[in-house]
This record gives sequence, structure tokens and C-alpha cells, in this order.
Amino acid sequence: MTVARATGQVDHRQFTDLPSLLRAGDVLVVNDTRVYPARLIGTRLPGGGAAECFLIRETETPDVWVALVHPGQRLREGSRMLFERDGHRLQGEIIGRHFHGRRTVRLWSDSGGTVREIIDAIGHVPLPPYIKRDDDTADRDRYQTVYARARGSIAAPTAGLHFTPAILDALASRGIERLSVTLHVGYGTFQPVRVDDVEQHQMEAEQYDVSVATAAALSRALAENRRIIAVGTTTTRTLESLRIDQSGNVVAGAGETALFIRPGHRFKIVSGLITNFHLPKSSLLMLVSAFAGREHVLGAYREAVANRYRFYSYGDAMLVV
Repeated sequence: MTVARATGQVDHRQFTDLPSLLRAGDVLVVNDTRVYPARLIGTRLPGGGAAECFLIRETETPDVWVALVHPGQRLREGSRMLFERDGHRLQGEIIGRHFHGRRTVRLWSDSGGTVREIIDAIGHVPLPPYIKRDDDTADRDRYQTVYARARGSIAAPTAGLHFTPAILDALASRGIERLSVTLHVGYGTFQPVRVDDVEQHQMEAEQYDVSVATAAALSRALAENRRIIAVGTTTTRTLESLRIDQSGNVVAGAGETALFIRPGHRFKIVSGLITNFHLPKSSLLMLVSAFAGREHVLGAYREAVANRYRFYSYGDAMLVV
């Protein structure tokens, strides 16, 4: 679906039409994060009862992670877990207990190889909860963008799943510049807004990295009044988190962002958006409404439902320009 940002006009196209919908000189910005198999399934020690550890992010201490664990009531500080498959073994110990069921977990290997290597060998791809099946080997490639590079996400930046090498080649042939930023998608990205006053909603911080070369290219595009099209809400949040200096140049850097984009936000870099169709009461839908206008988005979603568009991670796409 295409939506005119100024008028709300809706049109129905195929994603392979994207090169013809953009114009030479446009800048397409993608999030090149890569999903890692963050779900560890094993047993409790001692006793052998089932245990699951969903790694959310690694702390500044190597091999120490913030994680969600199950069963949470049994996995208190000092509890031990064992994860093993195909000759690989990983042990874990709960060393901290926090709010919302989170734990700090120390992991170590007693079977050779680094902790990261063993996570990649035995971990499971954390598919979205509405996909009612276990992950399989194909998901390690299927639940990635074709340009995924920097390992660190627990969920794919799903607007990018529509791209194929052929589409990227067609965009380049048309004179559309492609840039990459990195934002590692965390657990909080898909949490619903549970407060009545959206001003009180807090986003979880996520790590981002924008290179000097990318920042310089963005600066040139802004100076030349060329459109900057963000692929996905994660890319949008990354770009809008960047600082623009007094000379009008985008400042490169790495850090964390907890930017919550909602209606009223003044976009300083992004002038176009490619995104999927999102859940009600989500921060993602609020971001799209902030960019395209609430009434325009509601109208587009009514049209999407009427035309049986597919929603969520493996669903259809929307282009707003």
C-alpha cells in the first residue's frame, strides 16, 4: 500500500514496484542489525525440570546477560541451568533478580568454544509469539533481512524482510542511494502501551550505531533537499535520535536511544517511511501516526482490512511519502 503523507490518498501496489515509486536522488536507509538465536531451552540443576532463558541483552560484563527466564518462580538467585544440544553445553546461573520477571544470568561453557559460539549453535530463533509453531533451521535465514550484518537483535526489523537482492539492484539502477544504520531491536520495541496517558509510556533503551560515512551522506541529502526514506520504525527511531549540529550536519555516533515517537513529534531527518502494519495500542502504530497523521493512518488501516492485507512481522508493507 502507498499512502500520500500530505493527503492520505491510498493506492495498492506490489512491493516489486518500489523502484518506480521512488525517484533518483532519494536516500533509502536500512537497519542492518542481525537476529541471533536468543532462546535457550534446557533444564534446571539439580532436578532436571524444564528451564528456558530468553536473552535480552548482554551487559558490560562479558557473558553476563539480562534475560527472561521460565519458570520464573523457581529460578531465583543462585539457581542453575544447563543447556545442551549436539554435543554443545552451556551452563547458567541466576545472579540477580529484577522487575517484570527479568534476571541477570551468568553463562559459561564447559564443552569448548566461546559462550557466543555456543549460543549460536544451540539457541532458538525468537519468533514473534503470534507465530504458533516452533522455530526451525530455515528461520535462521528467513527471519533476517538480506542485508543483515551486525549481530545483536532479538527480533528482525521486519519492514526490511520485503527486500530481495533483485529489488536492491533495481533501486541502485534507478539512482536511489542506500545507507545503513544499526539499531539492535530489543524486547521493549513490541510492548504495548499500557498507560492511559501516552506521555507516561517509557520505551526501553536500545543500542544504535551510525557511522561517520552514513552521517555525512545524510548531511549531504538534507543540504540538497533530497528525500530520506527510512525502512522501518527502528531505522526511523535511530535517525530521529541523531543530533544535527549548528552547521546542519548530522552527527555520527553510537549509544542508546529510548526515543518514543508519537503524534506531535517534529521529524528532522526522515521524509519517507516503509513499514509493516502494526498492532493496535503499540508504540509502532503511534510512530506511523506521528509521521503520516492519525486520520490518514486510520483510513489506510480500514482500507487494508477491507482488502485483506496481512498484518505483523511477515505481513504486507506500506510506503508513506
